Amino acid sequence: QVQLVESGGGLVQAGGSLRLSCAASGRTFSNYAMGWFRQGPGKEREFVAVISMSGISTYYADSVKGRFTISRDNVKNTVFLQMNSLKPEDTAVYYCARKAPGPITRTTMSDYNYWGQGTQVTVSS
Repeated sequence: QVQLVESGGGLVQAGGSLRLSCAASGRTFSNYAMGWFRQGPGKEREFVAVISMSGISTYYADSVKGRFTISRDNVKNTVFLQMNSLKPEDTAVYYCARKAPGPITRTTMSDYNYWGQGTQVTVSS
């Protein structure tokens, strides 16, 4: 069974930075693309970023492009989300997820089959 555990969330002022981590169990981490989603208060869960199996390819939501960076360490079975220039509208619970096989440009929730429990990110103005 695959387990994903996020960490690194917290409270930060607008303009600040946070780095989220997601540790994955299992021996097949490097065989799957990994993504981050978020769900703000009263909003639906939305795609944030995805990284390919090798880490060479990435894809971002327009709302975070240029501010967030996704990366992975296939030795440590961990995926990261570096978030810079944070805005109050980035406030959300952030989830990491393991992508099902297919193009990384497929960004709906149904394209991901394992999810973490989430970590809260709050950006104050």
